Amino acid sequence: MRKVTGLGHLGLHVYDYPKMRAFFTRVMGMQVTDEDEERQMCFLSARPDEEHHELLLTGGRNTPDDMKLVQQISFTVESIAVLKEFREILEAEGLPIDSISTHGNAASVYFRDPKGNRLEVYYSIPVEWPQPFRKPINLDQDDDAVLQQIHDLTFGATVK
Repeated sequence: MRKVTGLGHLGLHVYDYPKMRAFFTRVMGMQVTDEDEERQMCFLSARPDEEHHELLLTGGRNTPDDMKLVQQISFTVESIAVLKEFREILEAEGLPIDSISTHGNAASVYFRDPKGNRLEVYYSIPVEWPQPFRKPINLDQDDDAVLQQIHDLTFGATVK
């Protein structure tokens, strides 16, 4: 049976190209892999040695600010500790955090980028848990306690 093997990259039209480029490089830690400044386009990757680009930013968005175009863009992180670091930098940047939660199989921080798009950074947990599932979690504790909290909320989900 024919099927795709994964999502290659996402392209976004943005209102303020320099501001969004700075956000994704400075705050999110992505690397510009190619850029055409004249056309206000850049390709970004969190894993440039493995994937040339995961995100394309380009100027020219011409829709009203309140038009819903993207439900969310989600980025993985390698640990609970890194998730906590993101929460700290988002707070320092004054970016609105919508929620800090678990889906049973992940620990997530949902927030808004400088133009109001909804983003998620999450740490994937190797458990199976039926979706949709969402419960708030507290990241103000050590990493093991966060994982225990998620385990307790999911009543001991089975490891894959």
